[in-house]
Amino acid sequence: MEEKTKLKYELKKQLAHLKTMKGSGTELISVYIPSGQAIHETSNKLRGEAGQATNIKSKSTRKNVVDALERILHHLKSYGNVAPQSGVAIFCGNVSNNPAKVDIELFTIYPPEPVMVQIYRCDSRFFLEPLERTLEVTDSYGLVVLDGRECTLAELRGTNTRILHRLNSTAHAKIRKGGQSARRYERLIEESIELYYKRIGEYMDKYFVNSVKGVIIGGPGPAKDDFYKMSPFNYQIKILGVVDTGYTDEYGVREVMAKSTDILSEQQAIQERVIIERFIKEVVAGGLATYGENEVRAALESKQANKLLISEGITYKRAKLVDTTTGEAQYVTSKNPFDLQEKIKAIGGTVKVESEISLVDDLITLADSQGIDIFVVSPDTAEGAQFLGSFYGIGAFLRYR
Repeated sequence: MEEKTKLKYELKKQLAHLKTMKGSGTELISVYIPSGQAIHETSNKLRGEAGQATNIKSKSTRKNVVDALERILHHLKSYGNVAPQSGVAIFCGNVSNNPAKVDIELFTIYPPEPVMVQIYRCDSRFFLEPLERTLEVTDSYGLVVLDGRECTLAELRGTNTRILHRLNSTAHAKIRKGGQSARRYERLIEESIELYYKRIGEYMDKYFVNSVKGVIIGGPGPAKDDFYKMSPFNYQIKILGVVDTGYTDEYGVREVMAKSTDILSEQQAIQERVIIERFIKEVVAGGLATYGENEVRAALESKQANKLLISEGITYKRAKLVDTTTGEAQYVTSKNPFDLQEKIKAIGGTVKVESEISLVDDLITLADSQGIDIFVVSPDTAEGAQFLGSFYGIGAFLRYR
């Protein structure tokens, strides 16, 4: 799971970079090769496209397309007979912003999820949609919390929980009037409860059939168990578990998530909740965890850390400043260009920025170089937001104190 969060973060970053590029004509080439595809088949197709490119009217566009295709063909020779296990996406073309200058660049992406399509496209933008789809969470889960009076249906998808529907029961609101026998009154109640359960089942069919991997039922008291035994929903809906909760609203939905760790162990929201809660406990107890840029950086450099926790929500950058007179270098972290300039003024002297990188990338690179595990935390969950707000989005588990 840790490796997967890092790979997805890196893919998001690569796609964001490729999105900024635009060709002066239809000269940016996108090639997708699925897992196990014979490389010679793609090479033959691209040679054919190079032959067709001679018909392009614009001389500069024609040359840039042919040059890009030749560069891709040369690159394909490095793969042997078949495409890599997860497939590969190759992007190549003239990405120069200066019309008077040609800059043919080639980018290669090995996606965290296998590429299942074979595509060749030549356009003014790189074709990124197939890779963007691999970032989407394919598995979602239905959550149902109910008691005898009300019910909430929700969907858990990745790190996001969405309330789908709320409904109420009038079964226990009936007032017994004179003349009704006890048995008749009980039957009316039973019929009302059955109708309430059937309404829940209908909404489950509407929201969950063929759209979720499974459903977890929760709630206080026996209603949830009675509902599960009755099963008034489509047989295709798989019930993954039944858990006790104290509420039937949004708090109940969060309780279901909290009590379904084993059931939803692969869901990112649950993974993040478990790891962040463990991290907070260690910090509060003065145990094997630390946070903050300086503390975590020191732990990474000394290999005292055994896992880096880093939030995607961090917007800070780390710059290398060099004194042009003495050649001495120092590093500063800044939240924006204005902040960086203020820090340079405070340092004084003849200091210039030699390089700048996002703080997230900088710490990930440092952890990678030390062989330390990395877990990229989403800011979209309650726990992820707390980690970003209270611990600056930077933390580490330690091997020792």
